[in-house]
Amino acid sequence: MRAVVMAAGDGKRMRPLTETRPKVMLPVAGRPMLEHLLLALKNAGIKEAVIIVRHLKEKITEYFKGKESELGMRLVFVEQGSETGTAAAILAAEKEISGTFVVVAGDIITDSENIARVMREHEGTITLAVKKVKNPHEYGIVEITGGKVSLFQEKPKNPKTELANLSIYCMEPSVFGEIRKLKKSERGEYEIVDLFLGAKAVEVDGYWQDVGYPWHLLDANAYLLSRMEARSGDISNSTIEGKVIMEKGAKIINSYIEGDVYIGKNSVIGPNAYIRGPVSIGSNCHLGGATTVKESILFDGVNAKHLSYLGDSIIGENVNFGSGTQIANFRFDEGVINVFTERGWVNTGRRKLGAIIGDEVKFGVLSSTMPGKMIGPRCWINSGVIVNANIPADSKVYARQELVFRKQEMQE
Repeated sequence: MRAVVMAAGDGKRMRPLTETRPKVMLPVAGRPMLEHLLLALKNAGIKEAVIIVRHLKEKITEYFKGKESELGMRLVFVEQGSETGTAAAILAAEKEISGTFVVVAGDIITDSENIARVMREHEGTITLAVKKVKNPHEYGIVEITGGKVSLFQEKPKNPKTELANLSIYCMEPSVFGEIRKLKKSERGEYEIVDLFLGAKAVEVDGYWQDVGYPWHLLDANAYLLSRMEARSGDISNSTIEGKVIMEKGAKIINSYIEGDVYIGKNSVIGPNAYIRGPVSIGSNCHLGGATTVKESILFDGVNAKHLSYLGDSIIGENVNFGSGTQIANFRFDEGVINVFTERGWVNTGRRKLGAIIGDEVKFGVLSSTMPGKMIGPRCWINSGVIVNANIPADSKVYARQELVFRKQEMQE
């Protein structure tokens, strides 16, 4: 059976991380999200995947070039046209589909069993996976009567149920004709949810995480690391209190590691670093000199060699932290941290959240960030700056200070 993976979106809610890469290519636990999803599809029995691309598509196709044998799957890339939305993404795959097929959103982390159950229990034209969630107002919510969808609400303020649509479907090719019969909505999109009424719903109980905002990566990272097997490497004079997954060329020198930690190729931890998992560290990173990293994701090429604290954060590629850089992750009142996004203030549900930092950012000595702040790519945060607001891309940020001179009185 084939799967259609919807990976064309631009991931606006994931900015600043998606200003320089597609959302599905955000790394978590050592791999892009999309690769984790493809492995789940493979384990569910999928042999071929049709990946629908558009935004920064070359970064997807280049990464997966030559990876078919490693994944054990055939990959086909299809570019989505100007139309947006789930229905348009499905239509883009029509020429590649001849029989029953699976459809999944590219920005989810899921157990393979969730996919396999939908495949096994598929009936009719569309079957969709649903699951009880704690915050139903953030998802498309379904009500089920007799095993069929009787009501669908998109992110309702007052949801009638706790059953969320997981964006995992099994479909018949006849759905293409059904989509074409739909009228476009006020948003100018074909709303596939109109076809969900009367469709079979399968309630699953495996792990599932919709990565809608950057901090959701931290939850996915913790889950994926917990399932990985330890892989040791070059470790000297260090204490390991947890599970470490080390890639080729990685080193740990005179450091303390706690919890589940992934360390990418050629990264150096130490001397005198404290890594408190779950933490994912990319390739060619260097962390040392009394630096602490707690429950964070570091992309490739991050450097923090001198007296820094990086807590509960997502840090883009090639970010450099000057001596004494501190990322605050906790409010004095111990309240939930809110983040200001393009859609306004968003409650993260987290009492600890540091910074979300784009690629190529440079921090001067003794700079710091307040909890829940976002910094766009290629910014320079100069010495002594306290980042207490979001910083747009390509900014140079300085702190003004007044120097006071007084004549020194010399004692005889």
